Amino acid sequence: MTTKYRGSCHCGRVAFEVDGEIGSALACNCSMCQRKGSLLWFVPQADLKLLTPEASASDYQFNKHVIHHRFCPVCGIHPYGEGVDPKGNKVAAINVRCLEGIDLDKIPVTHFDGRAL
Repeated sequence: MTTKYRGSCHCGRVAFEVDGEIGSALACNCSMCQRKGSLLWFVPQADLKLLTPEASASDYQFNKHVIHHRFCPVCGIHPYGEGVDPKGNKVAAINVRCLEGIDLDKIPVTHFDGRAL
């Protein structure tokens, strides 16, 4: 059985639901993630359901332009990103800091060296 989580940016312009179980989160030290301070939980993109129009979120890409970093153009918060995993599956990277009712102290964090890529 999976849990349905609700998340959003700070002002609520970008809101979503996501189904799944948070086993761990990833902290990346690439030039983007280090600045954002995101803790990422990867899910199949089909498990992410936007509650606001897709156009409500702005998109930023850099380096190889393979990850869509979605953020709110009003409050600046980055609630999720979209990309493709190494097997070619569409995935969403959920910023668990943007989910309601989450106890971050109970989520194990794996550190990823994104600078090395």
